Amino acid sequence: MVKPAQPDSAGGAVTIRPSKAGDVAAIAEIYGHHVLHGLASFELLAPSVDEIAKRRADVIGRKFPYLVAEIDGRVVGYAYASLYRTRPAYRHTLEDSVYIHKDFIGRGVGKLLLDALIDACARVGCRQLIAVIGDSANAGSIRLHAACGFKRAGTLKAVGFKFGRWVDSVIMQRAIGEGAKTLPPEPNGR
Repeated sequence: MVKPAQPDSAGGAVTIRPSKAGDVAAIAEIYGHHVLHGLASFELLAPSVDEIAKRRADVIGRKFPYLVAEIDGRVVGYAYASLYRTRPAYRHTLEDSVYIHKDFIGRGVGKLLLDALIDACARVGCRQLIAVIGDSANAGSIRLHAACGFKRAGTLKAVGFKFGRWVDSVIMQRAIGEGAKTLPPEPNGR
């Protein structure tokens, strides 16, 4: 699934497509910046390219979506969905992750990625999508998720400690497809 190029707010043509092994270094760079300079991730050390490759392989191996956004052939963001929790009763619920290159934040790339990820989650039979947003002051991510139909489910106060301070997690949730209105099929053989 490749989404036709769509303009971002600066006029760049954004293509959303499934990630490839060749994208891992760019993904690691994007994520590493957020780990080292922000509160969206509660990791303290940026994972290596090899570690990001393993994580990506795990997501893809479970047949979950892992997408990238490109402008002029450059990966400028990525999004994926993974298990929200590993216990079997959670099998119809996934958690999203969306990260944008620091130079492309605020240009609409995140919305294009998250919309495409929601569509991809529906195709794999997901019924609920959860966002665990680091930092209750992360207005950009909260606005992005709200714009894509997520509702705030709650705030976990002071559950992380990073950069010398306590950090909240905001939980947001979005039904996918029929949500809880009907019984789900078994997605991906889970």
